[in-house]
Amino acid sequence: MLKLFKKSPDAEAVYAIYRAIVAQSRRPLFYAEWGVPDTVTGRFDMISLHMALLFRRMRGEGRSSADFSQAVFDLFFRDMDRSLREMGAGDLAVPKKIRNMGNLFFGLLTAVNEALDRGDRAGLEAVLRRNLFDGDESASVDRLAAYLEAQSAAIANQPTAAIAAGRIEMVGAT
Repeated sequence: MLKLFKKSPDAEAVYAIYRAIVAQSRRPLFYAEWGVPDTVTGRFDMISLHMALLFRRMRGEGRSSADFSQAVFDLFFRDMDRSLREMGAGDLAVPKKIRNMGNLFFGLLTAVNEALDRGDRAGLEAVLRRNLFDGDESASVDRLAAYLEAQSAAIANQPTAAIAAGRIEMVGAT
């Protein structure tokens, strides 16, 4: 009954934030220069990292921010479901794959948050090396970690109301 009176997040704002995250996650630099695998998994990981930064920013900001984050999360996994189906995953396989992706996402979210909360660059690099780079020592883990720290700080300084209205500024990666 209470859901009838609850204000839902603005769908256009949710889509705008998700589009911004996906666009940032697809920057060629991550794949061509920093060694993030240009695979379905690598792209999922990059979107997951940017989603983790958004959720990190919105945590503790109240019910409407939690609802907004949930709406972005739901859109993310609807998009993943659609993508799996487009790649030919059968109806019976998709739910299991989505569940596995959810587990990977939450594991990455937790590990990234813990490292960023502690200001632990070495810990963040270890998370990235293990989760994105499969232990590859030649990847630019240090550059990605520095980028994530800068991106987290940039997002942290943006007003919650602006983000919930669909406006987010992403820092460049160099």
